[in-house]
Amino acid sequence: MGKQPHLLVESGDITDVALVPGDPGRVDRIAAKCRDVETVAQNREYKLVNATYEDRDLTICSTGIGAPSAAIAAEELHAVGVETLIRVGTCGALQPGIEIGDMVVATGAAKDEGTTKRYESEAVPAVPAYGVLSTLVSVARERENDVHVGPVVTDDAFYAETEAYVADWETAGLLAVEMEAAALFSLARRKGIHAGGICTVDGNLIEGTQKGETDGEELPKKARNNVDRAITIALEATRQL
Repeated sequence: MGKQPHLLVESGDITDVALVPGDPGRVDRIAAKCRDVETVAQNREYKLVNATYEDRDLTICSTGIGAPSAAIAAEELHAVGVETLIRVGTCGALQPGIEIGDMVVATGAAKDEGTTKRYESEAVPAVPAYGVLSTLVSVARERENDVHVGPVVTDDAFYAETEAYVADWETAGLLAVEMEAAALFSLARRKGIHAGGICTVDGNLIEGTQKGETDGEELPKKARNNVDRAITIALEATRQL
């Protein structure tokens, strides 16, 4: 398999497991907890780094914002030998009482986006691999008290999340909204690889809080601090998979 057109890597360049944050800056935050860090490629929204966390070699690859770029990352990572993907992201809570900085481990993602519809019917579920899901839940609950486990929704129209959409999501019992999980879960299932995801809550749409409204930063301070906790959970999960 030749060099991939967007990630700019080929077989042998990266490892079998990849942590996939959206933000390229978060690649550096994850790498800071590792050793033997090596930047492999960087192009557009995609930054790829190889590193070692304790005894586990891994790759960190940013996906940018949204399902289209996440699907490209999943396709090209699979093409060069990745077998496991773990999303490490942020989300907006959709249920009362879920606080900024809490963790959400997704048991599935509603497909309120357009990318997966080009691959399959909306009736086909976007769910994580059980082994990845159960490992994330186990590690998270060992380390944290504020972990919520349940379904989320993937949306690709950040500025079109109307009150009606939010109310429907809340009524359906969805825990949070984010922008990549459905694509990653669906593509992973179709390609025969394993995926899961953990997100840090950066606002609560039901309670009227959202990122960018606190101190001029994209994420509230508590969410920024607690992203590191989610990163540690994801890294520890890679050691057990």
